[in-house]
Amino acid sequence: MTTALPLLGLQGVSHRFGEQPGNMIDRAFERMGLGTKPQVTHAVDGVDLAVYPGEVVGLVGESGCGKSTLGRIAAGLLKPSEGGLKIDGIPVSDMDARQATQMRLRIQMIFQDPYASLNPRRRIMDIVGEAAAIHRIVPPKELDAYVCSQLERAGLDPALRGRYPHQFSGGQRQRIGIARALAVKPDMLVCDEAVAALDVSIQAQVLNLFMDLREELNLTYLFISHDLGVVEHLSDRVVVMYLGRVVETAPVREIFRHPNHPYTKALLNEVPRIDVRRKAYSAIKGEIPSPLAPPSGCHFHPRCPHAMARCKTETPALRSIGAGHLSACHLDDGK
Repeated sequence: MTTALPLLGLQGVSHRFGEQPGNMIDRAFERMGLGTKPQVTHAVDGVDLAVYPGEVVGLVGESGCGKSTLGRIAAGLLKPSEGGLKIDGIPVSDMDARQATQMRLRIQMIFQDPYASLNPRRRIMDIVGEAAAIHRIVPPKELDAYVCSQLERAGLDPALRGRYPHQFSGGQRQRIGIARALAVKPDMLVCDEAVAALDVSIQAQVLNLFMDLREELNLTYLFISHDLGVVEHLSDRVVVMYLGRVVETAPVREIFRHPNHPYTKALLNEVPRIDVRRKAYSAIKGEIPSPLAPPSGCHFHPRCPHAMARCKTETPALRSIGAGHLSACHLDDGK
């Protein structure tokens, strides 16, 4: 692992939805004993994560494990309930408003749904150029040419910049989202299932675009996906999440060849391989528990074939089991 400071560092980050007090009517009913206790969703639970300059980190896990919430925290779109963020080793909480804004511009997000992430009432030239204009990244007289260059970089014809989002296909809309993110000259992109909503043929084109941009602009990526094949192809390092916690992280070759955590093994066991035939595939037993009431101890123990008594009461620490390989499992105590 490089000795450089992480571009992005998350320390003990947790996020819970539903903790905020309700409106005046809700509070009045609660005082009278007529209200119901708000349900709290434990989306992210004490996550430590470091992403280094130029690195592509794949973040994987089942739906509902907290990947997207963690990505939004990383991009500055959500504030953590607990824990903190550092950019270049500097805590965001120690920055003034101007510094924090400049730092947030360095990490941009590409959203999953290209149909919902663009304002349908704005022309493409405004969608792509607005942030660059507000933050004075280019002079006003150069803005149109700048927008054209960003659209070209994302693989779009600049002559179409006067159109509205509904006049484009899903793949083109995702390219518009990429151009919008690149317009503020970020150092890092958080890609939240950025190709999941696209046709397979278009997925390959967008993924190739991401890799070309990495080489051209020296970009860093946090690539959130449930598609392990895509993650294996793109990533330098993989982080596996389960029910709000990181259960394993390792370089991509290591985690695909020598997975350690039972959950990681179960995930990779279901990836189809051309060189493996006549294999009986079976889903991970049981369903992912509700984040409204996560299990005690190791969150995976209700579904783990190796669960012991201590797994139900003691949370395993994420610790080193090899070079750059961390795992959170009580089975590693003897290693």
